[in-house]
Amino acid sequence: MTASMTDIQTLVRGFSVETTPGSATKVDDFGALLPAGTTVNVTQLPGSSISDTVAVCRRLRAEGMEPVPHIAARNIQSEAELAAYLEGLTDEAGVTDVLVIGGGVSTPAGPYAETMDVLRSGRLEATGIRKVGVAGHPEGSPDISDDGLATALTAKNDWATKTGIDTYIETQFCFDAGAILKWEKSIRDAGNALPIHIGVPGLASLKTLLKFAQVSGIGPSMRVLTRQTRNIARLLTVQAPDKLLVGLADGIQADPDCLIRHLHFYPFGGLAKTVSWVDQVAAGDFSLNNKGGFETAPLAGKTAAAS
Repeated sequence: MTASMTDIQTLVRGFSVETTPGSATKVDDFGALLPAGTTVNVTQLPGSSISDTVAVCRRLRAEGMEPVPHIAARNIQSEAELAAYLEGLTDEAGVTDVLVIGGGVSTPAGPYAETMDVLRSGRLEATGIRKVGVAGHPEGSPDISDDGLATALTAKNDWATKTGIDTYIETQFCFDAGAILKWEKSIRDAGNALPIHIGVPGLASLKTLLKFAQVSGIGPSMRVLTRQTRNIARLLTVQAPDKLLVGLADGIQADPDCLIRHLHFYPFGGLAKTVSWVDQVAAGDFSLNNKGGFETAPLAGKTAAAS
């Protein structure tokens, strides 16, 4: 291990999290749960109302958070809808940072078939968006070939250079630090210069993690999880991403040119326990173990040590 406890603490500080409009209704006050100014991504799911995403962003801003809404290209039905969505986000919630993704449907609902269609529309600049996230796929995508992903990433780098907009990559969630670090090095060698926010699974049962991993089509991470299912009792045990964080911290320390800058947690419905665990790690309230990870104190009586 090359990373220290301080390196792990530094890695988690300034983390961001994700919520859906539905999950947000279960949170009484984001300001009581998260540090002031925490970035909270808000999903735009297929078939959902854009107004719901705007409303959650407005609420997050009022509760002291930094809302970052998703713009799912294939979910947008028209140029007018995109314009109205962006105006609502900026005017009502003060949004300056968005995450633009392809979207979870195979057939576009309107004129935007991919992320680059939204980026090239000029709408983001016109409404004062100053920071843009784009999707990253350390383990590939079931919907896009590796060559397609490489071409798209080159186009996103070129767009960022041309517009001068602060652009970053935010990845799907993963469990395999080795796969993430290999991917980061490969896209950097291919010309990527965008900083990277790594998607990290929050605290959840192994059963829940397997369910989300299957939906997302992530390969190496699925193998990491399925190795643990030999013991059926582990399926309901809450897992923490301690080994993943140690592996990432090690890789970053070993490669000073690594572009990983930030962690983005997917809480899978367990926002409170995920945030409590991250707070412990950021405060240094954990101890390294001989299994390649670390342990924190139990969270409110719940089992939170992963491995």
